[in-house]
Amino acid sequence: MRQDYLDRPKYGVGEQTVRRLEESAGRLDPDVIVYDEVLRPSQNYNLASRLRRNVLDRESLILEIFEGRASSAESKLQVRLGKMRYELARAREKVRLSKMGEQPGFMGIGKFEADAYRDDIRHRMQAVSRKLAKAGKQRELHRQSRRRQGFRTVSLAGYTSAGKTTLFNALTGESRPESPGLFTTLSTTMRRLSLGGETFLVSDTVGFISGLPAYMVDAFRSTLEELVHSAAVIVVVDASDPPELLRKKFRSCSRTLGSLGVEEGRLVYALNKCDLTGRAEALERARELGIESCVPVSARSGDVGDLAGPVLGAAGPGGQGWR
Repeated sequence: MRQDYLDRPKYGVGEQTVRRLEESAGRLDPDVIVYDEVLRPSQNYNLASRLRRNVLDRESLILEIFEGRASSAESKLQVRLGKMRYELARAREKVRLSKMGEQPGFMGIGKFEADAYRDDIRHRMQAVSRKLAKAGKQRELHRQSRRRQGFRTVSLAGYTSAGKTTLFNALTGESRPESPGLFTTLSTTMRRLSLGGETFLVSDTVGFISGLPAYMVDAFRSTLEELVHSAAVIVVVDASDPPELLRKKFRSCSRTLGSLGVEEGRLVYALNKCDLTGRAEALERARELGIESCVPVSARSGDVGDLAGPVLGAAGPGGQGWR
């Protein structure tokens, strides 16, 4: 037990766990091993050296998924910025470790010294940040144009895989790609929507995830800022999740929305997948979470419930609720 504890700083897991991983890796021959926590560069290096496999920690895995999902020019820039911020925090130690030998995940640095490597990352980050700032200014011009035309925005938000895009399709009649996988949507899409006799623009946004580091939220802030400027935000909740998982996801969504500055009074909760739970059970779960303004829906079956009333209430009458 003592040795297992002492080995944790070296590997991020104990010696007994590393031995089991060695045995499993030898039997299964995986291309990559994923660690569901954040590893220090030295821990990643030690694990990769010991297991002779590429090792991804939680943050690098999320970035890999982001990169595979990004389709628009802006979302690709956001992913690049996130990856560079991840690298910057690890640059000095990664340079040191790369000189110790070529191990999986620690190649390709070349002759860079630590300071030169960090400066190179910073310069590339500045270039990407300027492009994102330009895109943000363009988005603000679009918002001003929509306001002049009398359009208000309703945004969809929520934990990844909660069913936001499916609900977006159900509300708008669109057929945007839907997937149970993580982060199907990484860029904002807008369509016209009629609710209670009023015309809005509805936007689909990137999903949240627990433990998402601040630098990733910052990288996607230009996309997420649509939530701040929306007259109302529909927070999609997967009501079919087990209670403990549901609470974890709900807390994560609340923290992220709070950090962005989205007021509670503009939130309407859509209790999705009530076809799996039943409306009564979905509402009971909402009460346990302390949710008041909520509507049971089933985006998959097209039953979007009576979202119009709560959304109009959150957005405010007439010209109110402008963002």
